[in-house]
Amino acid sequence: MSMALVGLAAGMALAFAGYFGGFGAFLLVAALGAIGFVAGKFLDGELDPDDFFRSRGGGDHHRTRK
Repeated sequence: MSMALVGLAAGMALAFAGYFGGFGAFLLVAALGAIGFVAGKFLDGELDPDDFFRSRGGGDHHRTRK
């Protein structure tokens, strides 16, 4: 499936949620979609859980170098 079709489906889902459920439903669908996207990236192996817990300060202080 092309990314254009995925974007179209996501936009339509958000539009339906916003129209029928209001702004709260729109936000809920957007948040759950983002969580699903990140979970899919983890399952595909494109994201590493260590990316979220790594120090952003100037290096990897918790890793040992040999």
